[in-house]
Amino acid sequence: MKIAVASNGKNVSGHFGHCEGFTIYEVEEGKILNVNFTNNPGHKPGYLPVFLSELNVNVIISGGMGETAQNLFNENNIEVVVGAEGLALDAAKQYVEGGLKSTGSICREHANEGHCNE
Repeated sequence: MKIAVASNGKNVSGHFGHCEGFTIYEVEEGKILNVNFTNNPGHKPGYLPVFLSELNVNVIISGGMGETAQNLFNENNIEVVVGAEGLALDAAKQYVEGGLKSTGSICREHANEGHCNE
C-alpha cells in the first residue's frame, strides 16, 4: 500500500492542492518500508488525483480538501482522509495503526487554506 500525505516540510498541509509536495510512504504488513517526497506538480483542476493514481497511491491524507477533489480521488480508487494535522510521519503511522479516521470535512474556501478544516 502507498500512503501519500500532502506535506509542507515535515507537516501535514492544511490544503492538499496548495502543499509543497507529497510524502509517500510504502507500507507492507503494517510497516513503513520506504519514504519518498514528490514535489507538487501544480494545482490544476482534476490533475492531482490522476497524478497520484499513476504513482500507485492508495490513500491521500491532508488537512483539508475540496469536494470535487475528494470525489475525483474516490473515482481513482484512492481513499481520502481529511482533518489530519501535525507531522506527516505521525499521520501515516496513525493511519496504518487504524487510529486516523477522516473527519469528512469539505474545504470550501480556496483563497485561504486556513479555512479548510472548518
